[in-house]
Formats: sequence, structure tokens, C-alpha cells
Amino acid sequence: MLFTTVEDAALFRSDDGGEHWRELSGLRNHSTGSTWHPGAGGMCLHTILLDRSNANRLYVAISAAGAFRSDDGGTTWLAINRGLQSEYIPDPNAEVGHCVHRLAMHPAKPNVLFMQKHWDVMRSENAGGLWHEISGNLPTDFGFAIDVHAHDPETLYVVPIKSDREHFPLDGALRVYRSTTGGNEWEALTKGLPQEHCYVNVLRDAMAVDRLDSCGIYFGTTGGQIYASPDGGDSSSAIARDLPPVLSVEVQTFA
Repeated sequence: MLFTTVEDAALFRSDDGGEHWRELSGLRNHSTGSTWHPGAGGMCLHTILLDRSNANRLYVAISAAGAFRSDDGGTTWLAINRGLQSEYIPDPNAEVGHCVHRLAMHPAKPNVLFMQKHWDVMRSENAGGLWHEISGNLPTDFGFAIDVHAHDPETLYVVPIKSDREHFPLDGALRVYRSTTGGNEWEALTKGLPQEHCYVNVLRDAMAVDRLDSCGIYFGTTGGQIYASPDGGDSSSAIARDLPPVLSVEVQTFA
């Protein structure tokens, strides 16, 4: 079973290894679809999460419509944005219209979801039925990337960016923030990262984790660097420089 997305917020599925594709049209035909509006990156469906314990359940996120869940393999969809608040839309508590930047989930806890929104880092305990903010002591809660430790579903990583108009780290210091408590309490991880004159961004698809025992953390920047941490974020080093802007990072772990 394969999934792919295309502009504008369309989701396709293949059940024969990519030989044939069909659109899961229930998403674009959602009752709220006529009210969706593109974010700065267009009407992009950027996140697909599969529940390994339930083959019929999947989650997607669309900028700037919000998050959606299907419990029947993608035939029908439920908007799962209750608890989100977005000051830049006419109704801050609307069912749709929220600019969700990224979703993350640990396979051991498929009902617990994490979200990096345009502003706010969020958590849901009930498969997206209700969200609450976990930004806690982050210096800013604007960002794009979010991921979960491979072996600890309560350890998360984000990369705060100054604002929605200034897409670079505060004070020019590149910091990954880690929470080991599922949110609210965050620590800055700086070892091996530039702490001055650094004005890069980390985009929504540019962070990944591996499945090794120590759980490596990897992320790329719009400045063309890729950083790797072999120890869950405690220390990092640049493993690539002078690339074009890094849009996506994927990791394959082989036993």
C-alpha cells in the first residue's frame, strides 16, 4: 500500500506497488473543502501518518486547512482540529482553516499525536479529537519541523524559528529543543550547532530520526547543511555543507 500527494491537497493510493493509482476523493470532497485556502506554500498536503495497529486509520495535514483522520482507509474523512486556535483567520476556533505545519506520531501510541502549527506546538491524546498546547517554555512556538524519538513516545524534538515573517532562529543561534515529558518542559540542544550568525530555516520535511538503539536525529537547513546527532540530540555535527536548500531528509536504517 503506497500513498502520494499532489497539488492541490489531493491524496492518491496504490495497492499494487505503484503500478496503478486512484485518488481518495473523499478528502477533496470533504464538506468543508470549498472553504480551504492555500498557505504560503500553496494548498499542500504534506503529512501522511499510518496507524500500524489499525490498517484503516490514517492522518493527513493540509496547509492551510488543518488535520484530518480517516478510519476507513481513506474513503471518508473527519476534520480533527478541535482545540486549535489561529488568530489570522476570521473564526479563530473554526473547524478548518488552521495552518498545520507538521504532524508526528510514535507507532507505540497511535492515539497520541503531536503537531507543529503555524504558531503553537500541540498534543492530542485521542487521535485528534481534541488538541491542547504544549509549547511550555519554548522561546517561540513558531516552526515547521517536529518529530518523536524512535524508542520513547514522550520525547519530542522541534526547531523554533523567530516568527512567521522572520524564518530564522532567535538571536542567530541554531537550537533544537527536546522535551522528554511529552511537551511543556523543553531543553535547548546546542552542542555542535552554530550559536551565532546563523540565519537558516528547518522546513517541515527536513527532520528525521533513525531506529538505532541510541536514536539518531537528523535535520537539514535552507542554508544547505545537514546536521546529525547520534545520541538523541545531545550533540550534533554537520555531515553535509554547501548543498542547495534542504527540503526533505529521509533515513533508512538497516540491521
